[in-house]
Amino acid sequence: MSEEIDGRVRRGLDAREARRAQILESSLQVFAERGFHATSVSDLVEAAGVARGTFYLYFDGKEALFLELLEDLTRHLRENIVGVDLTRGGMEDQLQATVERILATLVDNRALTRILFREAVGLNAAVDERLAAFDAELHGYVARALQVGQAVGIVRPLDAEVSAVLVVGGLREVVRRYVVGTDEMFDVSRVARAVLDHQLRGVLA
Repeated sequence: MSEEIDGRVRRGLDAREARRAQILESSLQVFAERGFHATSVSDLVEAAGVARGTFYLYFDGKEALFLELLEDLTRHLRENIVGVDLTRGGMEDQLQATVERILATLVDNRALTRILFREAVGLNAAVDERLAAFDAELHGYVARALQVGQAVGIVRPLDAEVSAVLVVGGLREVVRRYVVGTDEMFDVSRVARAVLDHQLRGVLA
């Protein structure tokens, strides 16, 4: 009897998770088409094909739903940022692999990336906080990588903090151009290599 009850509970939980995932997926498309500010809960309810009461069983409102979408994206990005370990190979190859993974993740989440770039400023205090925290993490990762390179003599003396700002800023503009500004696919490896080549060597012959 207990196994039967456990089975029903498990199926119920699976159904709830499936419904939550359905609402999130359909809502992302609405946000992408209408923009965050122009989207209402009614729009999200209609797109998901659920009753308003059902929607509120899962989310307190459109801000809470959007924040969950953002949390999922930043979690994936964090998973792809791995500290430089010179015992596993060259620093540049590891940095390129990280840039490639970041770009690929943002391409896979193009709709949400566009919303963040086009509407992120003042979107929501919680959203601002999450984005600032991720930006600080990425900046810290680059600064530490540069400091590691300096310690072993493969990076020249420089201000690692300022250089990290420039690296992250340059990467942000690459995302704006290649991910946000067009629907076209691009060679992620080529762009990542160009980013690293420019940031590590500059433009002079």
